[in-house]
Amino acid sequence: MRKTFKNIFLTGIIATVPVGVTAYIIFIMVKMMDNLLKIIPPKLHPDNLLPFHIPGLGVIFTIVLIFLVGLVVKSFIGNKLVQLGEWILGKIPFISGIYMAVKKLSESIFSAKSQSFKRVVLIEYPRKGLYSVAFVTGVSEGEVQAKTSQQNINLFVPTTPNPTSGFYIMIPESDVINLDMTVEEAFTLIISGGIISPPENTKKIMSNTNNKE
Repeated sequence: MRKTFKNIFLTGIIATVPVGVTAYIIFIMVKMMDNLLKIIPPKLHPDNLLPFHIPGLGVIFTIVLIFLVGLVVKSFIGNKLVQLGEWILGKIPFISGIYMAVKKLSESIFSAKSQSFKRVVLIEYPRKGLYSVAFVTGVSEGEVQAKTSQQNINLFVPTTPNPTSGFYIMIPESDVINLDMTVEEAFTLIISGGIISPPENTKKIMSNTNNKE
């Protein structure tokens, strides 16, 4: 009886925890976007114009705002204003460094031509014989590449269970092992601490192992 109760309880946890965590993260994101509505003048605020509050209205507002900003920046005048703003920020110590770093990171991740975080590899780290999953963020350039003997690539090595933290490493292209798994599958693998492996890739590994035997 006790064992049956324990199994039912654990099954309930497995079923509710993923849903609860996902719902909580979505709730936080929606709440953050709803807070953007505070920039609207009180007289024009939807809560004052409508007889009821619409949850998630901030999401629509955020999407529309980003789209409008994109339209403005695409125009000739908008582009010149952005360049003027960047020139001003570039003259402010410390602030200029933060702005340029965030800008280059955004361009690297969201650019349609970018290959950042679109390729998953395996590297021998922290020592030979031990392996870690990493994401390719680009090809090494500039002084750091010029002072090395081989062509290097930039990697982000995430940590478990929080893959948003990690560290940057440069490694020769020849020293990485390319993986077939997607970025989403790699994140799942890392967050779960290896408990959840991509099903399709697991089958491929088992098939290859059997063939070798």
